[in-house]
Amino acid sequence: MSKTTWIIFSVIVVLVLGGLIAYSQANRIALDVSDVDAFAIADASEQNGQIADHVYNDTVSDVVLIEYGDFQCPGCAAAHPNIKTLLEDYGDDISFVYRNFPLTSIHPNARAASGAAEAASLQDEYWAMVDLLFENQTEWGNADINQRLTFFKTYAETLSLDVAQFENDLASNDVNQKIAFDQALGGKVGVDSTPSFFLNGEALSDEAAQGLLQGDLTALRAALDEALQQ
Repeated sequence: MSKTTWIIFSVIVVLVLGGLIAYSQANRIALDVSDVDAFAIADASEQNGQIADHVYNDTVSDVVLIEYGDFQCPGCAAAHPNIKTLLEDYGDDISFVYRNFPLTSIHPNARAASGAAEAASLQDEYWAMVDLLFENQTEWGNADINQRLTFFKTYAETLSLDVAQFENDLASNDVNQKIAFDQALGGKVGVDSTPSFFLNGEALSDEAAQGLLQGDLTALRAALDEALQQ
């Protein structure tokens, strides 16, 4: 290798390492959620890529139910229709927030699915994409990288999204930041499995959480009714 080649190589290495260090430092700053109330509905900010919490039907209530979920998690998919039933029954009485907590060590497509939901949110179709992801979990869950993108783009077409914009947003820094922010909040409150639910800052009882998965909403309804009376 000539001296000139060595110089060029050294410069490239320095630039790459410098970029990686700067990227790491930027992420550490952005993901510092020590000053964030994890149990309050989060507004758009630099910390979450200017993507606020998604609140079902934009409902504003003193009773807030938060789920930390993984789109590839079978339990989350099982709970999803039961949550929708609950939200239809309670209407504007409760605010429901879904936050991303992809368990990528066991669900390799989960983070990409979170990206698909967040990208859809930028075209005002977040909850419709959430429905499609859960309803078609067995379709994209075991797909490879190219296949899952094809599935996600098909869902975007189904929702009449601008697919080019969707694909661009899917890999954007803002969407990645939003997912990382949700994960950081989950870590802050001790989430280590999905789905994990919090009602007004308190973890749901095992009975209420299990009921959501099994379709027995008795315990959760009792907890919600108690919260509404306070």
